[in-house]
Amino acid sequence: MIQSETLLRVEDVKVYFPYRNRGFLNRREATYVKAVDGISFDIKRGETLGIVGESGCGKSTLARAVIQMVPVHAGKVLWMGQDLVDLKSSEMRDKRKDLQMIFQDPLASLDPRMTLGQIIGEPLKTHFPKMPKAEIKEKVAKVMERVGLLPNMVSRYPHEFSGGQCQRIGIARALVLEPKLIICDEPVSALDVSIQAQVINLLMDLQKEMDLSLMFIAHDLSVVQHISTRVMVLYLGSVVEVADSDELYDNPLHPYTKALIAAVPHVDKKAPSDQASLMIDGDLPSPLSPPSGCAFRTRCPKAQDICAQQRPVLSEHSSGHESACHFVAR
Repeated sequence: MIQSETLLRVEDVKVYFPYRNRGFLNRREATYVKAVDGISFDIKRGETLGIVGESGCGKSTLARAVIQMVPVHAGKVLWMGQDLVDLKSSEMRDKRKDLQMIFQDPLASLDPRMTLGQIIGEPLKTHFPKMPKAEIKEKVAKVMERVGLLPNMVSRYPHEFSGGQCQRIGIARALVLEPKLIICDEPVSALDVSIQAQVINLLMDLQKEMDLSLMFIAHDLSVVQHISTRVMVLYLGSVVEVADSDELYDNPLHPYTKALIAAVPHVDKKAPSDQASLMIDGDLPSPLSPPSGCAFRTRCPKAQDICAQQRPVLSEHSSGHESACHFVAR
């Protein structure tokens, strides 16, 4: 396994959605929702990048921008050196053999009119239309076994399966093309805790077996810590901190990261002594009118005048540990 090989590099990607509202004298004034506002990162072969943040911070939009399911307003998405943003739809379809996605709602992501065998085999028919039916059947059977689905399930429909089984079907569908990168968009948030553990362990086993890279999006920081090599924290469409998984949890630098970690229930160890002071109040500001300067300042206990005047730059404070805060070193 070549750890140093960079498969995906995202450079200053912005995803803006136009929004029109009625202004003075009923004129329609155009503005934009800045769902993703200048995010950069890379993913190497065999590693898992965890992405965390509150609902509405841009995690899922970023994932869809990577595989070109939503238009990119600016920036680059480089897959093995080639910019996906400039590709035609037919060219992008060919790239999707290496870039697959697992969705949040396992049942909603499956066509209720198709059997398990048809669902898993559909990507093969799409990308390899001349592949013999016998070969498709063989590949479907192999990937079903790999994710823990029994052969006698092949003719059953999605509504006949549990949530955990439906997510295994989604994983099998993503794996059947033998991709290099799988984007997991909150794949366990709709599952029971015990089933979550099974799915996470399955993904980790498959990653080792197939030398996969993962982009893993989740709300649960304990899950992200367990599966991730590195973790990136988003707030209102921007990166506020990124570091190796253990480093981020042992030594969080940004107040928002500290608050997210403090909010994780502690069962086998004591909560931080200053947990109460780390909690944040209020809701995420509207992306239609984000705060000036640091977007987190309206909820930050450390906020000062400079936070309203100047947007902090993501900068490195130790090897591989970056944070965007004016007061990290203080």
